[in-house]
Amino acid sequence: MEARHVPVMLERCLDLLAPALAEPGAVVVDATLGLGGHSEALLATFPAARLIAIDRDAAALKLAGERLAPYGERATLVHAVYDELPEVLERLSVPKVQGVLFDLGVSSMQLDEAERGFAYAQDAPLDMRMNQDVGISAAEVLNTYPPGDLVRVLRTYGEEKYARKIVEAIVREREREPFTNSARLVELIRGALPQAAKRTGGNPAKRTFQALRIEVNGELAVLERAIPAAVAALAVHGRIAVLSYHSLEDRLVKQVFAAGASNTAPPGLPVVPERYQPRLKLLTRGAELPTDEEVAANRRAAPARLRAAERIREDTS
Repeated sequence: MEARHVPVMLERCLDLLAPALAEPGAVVVDATLGLGGHSEALLATFPAARLIAIDRDAAALKLAGERLAPYGERATLVHAVYDELPEVLERLSVPKVQGVLFDLGVSSMQLDEAERGFAYAQDAPLDMRMNQDVGISAAEVLNTYPPGDLVRVLRTYGEEKYARKIVEAIVREREREPFTNSARLVELIRGALPQAAKRTGGNPAKRTFQALRIEVNGELAVLERAIPAAVAALAVHGRIAVLSYHSLEDRLVKQVFAAGASNTAPPGLPVVPERYQPRLKLLTRGAELPTDEEVAANRRAAPARLRAAERIREDTS
C-alpha cells in the first residue's frame, strides 16, 4: 500500500501544522484519509497528538485502518464526508481541534482501481462515486442529464471550452446506446475536439472526467461547507492546511482564508473593535507548489496547490 500511495507535499504539511500539534492532548483531523499516508506521518511525527480521520470511501477506511492499527486508540477513523466534520466532532465530544488537513481530489487507490472508473487512461465502468453505496454514477449523469445541464457541468467543473461540441456528440451517442464504460467516452471526446485542441494539455478527456467526478460526488458544494466548518472547529492557534488539485478548489479555499484574514470593520472607524478583527493569519504566500524533485518522484503531485492558515482569535458576537 505504501508503494501505491506517496503523500503529496508531506514534509511541508507537517511543518505548517507542527506548531499547533506539539502539546499533549492536541487533536488533528485528517479530513480526507485516503490510504492514510498523511495520517500515518502525523501520528509518527507528533506522538502527543490524537488523530481523527474521515473518509467517505469504505474501502479506503479499511485499508488505512490496517495501516494505522499500530497507533491503537490514538487514531479514530470515521466513515463520513468531510463537510460532516461538525457532526463527527460532536459525536466524539471534541469541542475544538488543533489541526486540520485536507488533501482534496481523488485518492491513489481510486485512480489505481480500474473498476472505480476515475481514470481515463484505462477502460472501466463509468462510476466515479467515492462512496459507491450512495448517489448516481457518471454513466447515469451522461445518459440522463438534459444537454444544457451537461454543458453546464463540463464548463463549470471541467473548464472545458469545447463543452457544447462534446455534449452534442454525447447526446447523439446515448440515443444510439447508453454509456457504460470509459473507453467509449474517451474516444467520443477525441472525435469531438478540433485537431489543435488535441495537441496540447495532455489527454483531451481529462477535463470532462474531472467535471463528471465533481458532479457525481458534489465535491465543490461539499467543499464550500467543509472549509468554513473546519476553520470554525479550530482552537485559537490551531492550524489548517489544504491541498487542492484544480483551480476551482483552490479558488474556494483562497476565498475562505482571505475572508477570515480580513478586517471586516466599516470604513472610517478610529478604533477597530475585536469582533471585526481578522480570525485567521495566512501561513502561505499565495498557494505553494510542489518542488521539481517531488513532481519527478510523484507525478500526481504536479497540480497540487497548498494553502495554510492559523486561527488567531475566537469568534465574538
